[in-house]
Amino acid sequence: MAEKIINIDRMEHIINVFGSFDTNLKLIEDSMDVHITDRDSEIKISGSEENISYAERVIDGLLSLAEKGEQIEEQNVRYVISLVKEGTDDKLRELAKDVICITAKGKPIKAKTLGQKKYVDGIFNNTITLGIGPAGTGKTYLAVAAAVNAFRSKQVNRIILTRPAVEAGERLGFLPGDLQSKVDPYLRPLYDALFEMLGPETYQKYLEKGNIEVAPLAYMRGRTLDDSFIILDEAQNTSREQMKMFLTRLGFGSKMVITGDITQIDLPDDKVSGLKEAMRVLKGVEDISICRLTGSDVVRHMLVQKIIEAYEKNSGEVTKQAPPAPKPKSGRRK
Repeated sequence: MAEKIINIDRMEHIINVFGSFDTNLKLIEDSMDVHITDRDSEIKISGSEENISYAERVIDGLLSLAEKGEQIEEQNVRYVISLVKEGTDDKLRELAKDVICITAKGKPIKAKTLGQKKYVDGIFNNTITLGIGPAGTGKTYLAVAAAVNAFRSKQVNRIILTRPAVEAGERLGFLPGDLQSKVDPYLRPLYDALFEMLGPETYQKYLEKGNIEVAPLAYMRGRTLDDSFIILDEAQNTSREQMKMFLTRLGFGSKMVITGDITQIDLPDDKVSGLKEAMRVLKGVEDISICRLTGSDVVRHMLVQKIIEAYEKNSGEVTKQAPPAPKPKSGRRK
């Protein structure tokens, strides 16, 4: 059995990396099949030479995040472990470097995965960005953070948030109240993100002044949106006509972010998703970025990542088990 000793300069980073009651440390030990002990400013890793090397890279990666002010949690540890196993942990230093936005409570918003970093870079460097990925990957949250950043720095005069009011197994017409109260539940995730970034009072002030607009997609028709940061959420539920209509609302000095999950389409079977078509049609168009987020970019509860992986696995098995399509009958007459 080999041993390796690592010297640590700042002990507060070790406390952050190892977690309360050394929960993160135990996760590293179990994943890398090593034994880790810490004493004073030294960490001793015991195990096979290969596993020691992996564990050292995991600890180095987590320390680099801690040095940038990142609070290390189980999700961070599992993500760094996966990067080390894939051999892509050299890119970790790109993370937690740039703050996208500061929330009303002073919390810095940063990209937590390499996929999120690519997505955020796409938003900052392109006029139109498509963010496609499963639930929990931060598509909407990071887009709203980028919008607030652009608004605070006076790059845009308005933030416009919209999504199609498509029922996910429910009927809109049977909900009580007027049209606004009926569509509000569909826009709630957008409200929640804005409340966190700006605070309820500031949000209300900008809403009354017209600097913020949250509305169903149907309200976008016939408008040209200049000097605005426009976010279309749940875009997988747009028709091809709605998507074309939305894209052509782009005005001078504006940015657009389109988010969606093509595995959760609530349209009728005979309707083509506008997002899926846009991904195909707009591929390779200059100043348009198409970013795909995956299960490894999920930053919600770890169980969400496992659920997504289970469904992806099941989807692949169903595809393999599907019977071949029947051959078309010959058109010859007897």
